[in-house]
Amino acid sequence: MRLVCVIVDDNKPFLDVARALLERQGMPVVGVAANSLEALSLVRERRPDVALVDISLGEESGFEVARVIAGYVGHVILISSNAQDDYADLLADSPAAGFISKTELSADAIRRVANSGRGHL
Repeated sequence: MRLVCVIVDDNKPFLDVARALLERQGMPVVGVAANSLEALSLVRERRPDVALVDISLGEESGFEVARVIAGYVGHVILISSNAQDDYADLLADSPAAGFISKTELSADAIRRVANSGRGHL
């Protein structure tokens, strides 16, 4: 299954590394955004299969960004450097298909979460 994605994160070095990693693994990244306004514009225009959204976006909440963009993207997957357990209740109440730790980020991990619906890695 070929998926295209966007990445929403306010950490430019992470964006660059994540984009390069995913593209090297055969997953096209059709854009990156650093905040909710950029993310909404990007997903409206590009209609990606997956949006990776950092839970902590500076002053913004990735959970709120996920709610705003969910209607324009196939799957929202929340990402973070912190453990999934730190966000269990918030994840359960979000429109996200799942969660991937930034340390476990890969095209395969994204495909697994997208294929499972609401599974968490």
